[in-house]
Amino acid sequence: MSQSVMTLLKDGQQYMKTWPVKKELYAYFPECRVIAATKFAIKTMPPVAIVSCALLLQNLGVEYLPQTIAIGAFFLSLPMQGLLWLGHRSDQYLPPQLKSWYQDIHSKMRSQGCNVASIKSKPKYKELAHLLKTAFNDLDSVFTKHWFS
Repeated sequence: MSQSVMTLLKDGQQYMKTWPVKKELYAYFPECRVIAATKFAIKTMPPVAIVSCALLLQNLGVEYLPQTIAIGAFFLSLPMQGLLWLGHRSDQYLPPQLKSWYQDIHSKMRSQGCNVASIKSKPKYKELAHLLKTAFNDLDSVFTKHWFS
């Protein structure tokens, strides 16, 4: 189950694109908050790193170059930490309670005529993400609302 860092980053990006960020899911899954924080960090941390490095070099000089590089690397690593967490999470198996919920949603979507992938015997979080995304995109909000109340 050991994956390379690059694989985790790619899986994290894919999971971030797949997971439906809906208000109904915020109370049940940390993914929504992690995705929001990671998207924010992807936008803001590179400029923060550049500005902080420029200010440190301007005010402290070249003598503090190692510390300046460390601070810049820290700011640049923050979005990667979110992607790594998401990549790791996407490859984890669902706990028993979520597994039964996944199977219940899958059967209800099949009965409604949704085109969903075949059910997995040991589903992972990425399969749950695909199923929830399909549910929120294809089904009426009235149908999905009772799952979270």
